[in-house]
Amino acid sequence: MEKRIIRTGGFSFSEEEKKALYDVIDSNRITEHEKTNEFERNWAKKVGTKYSIAVNSGTSALISGLYALKYLNKEDKRKKVITTPLTFISTTNSILLSGLEPVYADVNFDTFDINTKGIEKILSENNPKDFLAILPVHLMGYPYNINGINRIAKENNLYVLEDSAEAHGTKYNGKNVGSLSDLSVFSFYVAHNIQAGELGAVNTNNKQIRDLVRKIKAHGRMCACDVCRRMEGKCPNISLDEEDMDPRFTFTEFGFNFKTNEFATTIANIRMNKMEETNQKRREIVKYLNEGLKNHSDIIQLPKYSEDVSYLAYPLVLKKGSRKLIRKELENRGIETRALFGCIPTQQPSMAAFKKEYEGKLPNADYIGKNGFYIGAHQDMTKEDLDYIIDSFNEILK
Repeated sequence: MEKRIIRTGGFSFSEEEKKALYDVIDSNRITEHEKTNEFERNWAKKVGTKYSIAVNSGTSALISGLYALKYLNKEDKRKKVITTPLTFISTTNSILLSGLEPVYADVNFDTFDINTKGIEKILSENNPKDFLAILPVHLMGYPYNINGINRIAKENNLYVLEDSAEAHGTKYNGKNVGSLSDLSVFSFYVAHNIQAGELGAVNTNNKQIRDLVRKIKAHGRMCACDVCRRMEGKCPNISLDEEDMDPRFTFTEFGFNFKTNEFATTIANIRMNKMEETNQKRREIVKYLNEGLKNHSDIIQLPKYSEDVSYLAYPLVLKKGSRKLIRKELENRGIETRALFGCIPTQQPSMAAFKKEYEGKLPNADYIGKNGFYIGAHQDMTKEDLDYIIDSFNEILK
């Protein structure tokens, strides 16, 4: 069997994208401008929300969203955020960097999403008034139990911030994830379903949240307009007796520099129009691999298949044997692998301060963190790639 190289993700520019990027260069305007405004309008419409605010990464989107919730509730002392222990580290980092405290509930074994019973247990054993929000993640594209979590949040006066970074186009009861909570965040990182290099977005139907995120992403300036009209004499922040006041240099909140650029939003504008096609190709890959690997289901848990999921990759959980050896054998054959993130409070060195508190309390996340991994399921993979993967697993697991 001739060796192939199969990455967990792929990226190449189309001729349409190259031309669009040259148009940006020719415009001599690479900071946020028309393409970014267009992206925000398009992505809000695509997801199904009133507003979308572009930022420079999914992590920046998380931090901006969390700070917006804090600023909406300056008078109370709620600091705790219930979240998942099994995801990319940015979710927890963003909570901590926002001056909040992560509280972890275990995950469901087959779809990796946070368990609603675990959330209810946390709230029953603590004072719900200490909690600001629930921050669940649609990990690997699988939708979490949105109805269940929204119900819990409503009963306990909590916000829900959907981490939809890996779930562009995933459906829940016929609607796009990211449209069914107080606010949501997306990432357009190069390994995700809509790839723009580095780009993020916060989506919401709440104008207060939208305005706060706009301010927070730009150092906390008082401006919250989509497009600056100051040079046209139409600035809503300047009255006739304050003509020398410049709102671009007047700051009402503590904020960050999370602005993006025209290159990233130009690519995202093009690629979001191909989202359904891209997701369908990824679903076909998952279905094909599941069929080809079903004889090994006693050794490896194959990904649950659904027409509603936009798969980030092809996640696997080892039921027996050595993950280290299997990953080594796959990579020796040119098949790139990634560990399934690890259980954050018990397995990530940077979170060692949480280990004692959570040891033995997150069995599913602990098991998946030690035995889960993924390979690619991206739209650039060919049938020959898929057959090579199946043949490689047949050799390794025989």
